[in-house]
Amino acid sequence: MIKKLVLVFIALFAIKSYAQETTASPYSFYGIGTLKFKGTVENRSMGGLSIYKDSIHVNLRNPATYADNNLSVFPFNGESRPVKFTVGAGTTSTNLESNSGEAKVKSTTFDYLALSVPVGKFGFGFGLMPYTAVGYKLENTNDQGNIDTRFSGEGGLNKAFFSVGYQFNKNFSAGIDANYNFGNIQNSTIQFRYNNEGDPLQTQSRENNRSDLSGLNINIGLHYKGMLSDKLEIQSALTYSPSSNLVSKNTRSFSTITIDSFSGTEFEVDTIESDLQASGLEETDLKLPSRFSIGSGIGQPQKWFAGVEYTTQNTSEFSNELYSNTGSTFENASVFSLGGFYIPKHDSFSSYFKRVVYRAGLRFENTGLNIQNQSIKEFGMSFGVGLPVGRLFSNANLGFEIGNRGTTDANLIKENFVRFQLSLSLNDRWFNKRKYN
Repeated sequence: MIKKLVLVFIALFAIKSYAQETTASPYSFYGIGTLKFKGTVENRSMGGLSIYKDSIHVNLRNPATYADNNLSVFPFNGESRPVKFTVGAGTTSTNLESNSGEAKVKSTTFDYLALSVPVGKFGFGFGLMPYTAVGYKLENTNDQGNIDTRFSGEGGLNKAFFSVGYQFNKNFSAGIDANYNFGNIQNSTIQFRYNNEGDPLQTQSRENNRSDLSGLNINIGLHYKGMLSDKLEIQSALTYSPSSNLVSKNTRSFSTITIDSFSGTEFEVDTIESDLQASGLEETDLKLPSRFSIGSGIGQPQKWFAGVEYTTQNTSEFSNELYSNTGSTFENASVFSLGGFYIPKHDSFSSYFKRVVYRAGLRFENTGLNIQNQSIKEFGMSFGVGLPVGRLFSNANLGFEIGNRGTTDANLIKENFVRFQLSLSLNDRWFNKRKYN
């Protein structure tokens, strides 16, 4: 157990040391950033499908899955379900395409860290993951081709969660997540000024904004698993997150700056704090929209599974006075996921690759963001493998996704991305009953 814990912390340290920018999407300019996928590499490799549960993987999207029946190999000598650790990260390479040109950007992310502990019919989960991400640098040009306005931003919202699931019988379980959301968003705007000859002035003005966000929300889940025949199994799941409010504590300042012409580094000369209290913007409420998902699938236990899932989120409810952007609105978001996995022979002793889990999936998403009457949509095609490592069905999961977001219509930007993800899913025994002869 100690060796596995050490491995998890080494992986987490390496991820946090390397992860500098959590996103490089121009669309993170709007609202509180782009929503992060709140699931594991295993889920993402199946098109985002999150309706499947077993005793050896953590499912972060449905708290009901923390409680589950034991695998047939575990009850020997009274053994319980294993304690599960999981940690994941990813890197994304994106080609930004517009009517005026192209650019390439990369980002690396820490995706999640979680622990699942079985206690009788209960299952408990703890973890940390990002909820939204902000990371952009955008520029507008004037009629002379010079920079008119520069926008930049960074930060995002994170989620620490505690989950509990309960197994009512061998088929049905329910659960609830309690989430504490926290983080900050920082952005700045520079309005460039030029002299009569068209040269930039030595000093420029910059507006700086920061919002520190915090608040609670919950997620409720149900899960059903039963046999249709001797070999065929059905699994169905439902989750619901009611809308909730976050507190946004805001600050704004205006700076006089100089910009190094070679490196682009900005140097502050003087800064004046703005009185947001007078305008009622020092502390505002930000409404997180409600979310509902439902899905079902069939398969042969420990052999194959295929399913579909539909998720809808009332992002049209999103509101915060400080995040009102001209030219953009929010509409209800939706995701349709289709995916599954195949294992040639999970208990093979003669071939390692017969024990590998092969995953694939598709997803079609309306992000809920509408810019200049263009709905920003996203498509992804994913593949993945689960590589057995160590004992108790521990595994390393590799995921690969290609897709696109946005459009070049109405002078917008289309993102063509390639995403690679890696996770460790480690299982161990904590509550063995020791027997002595």
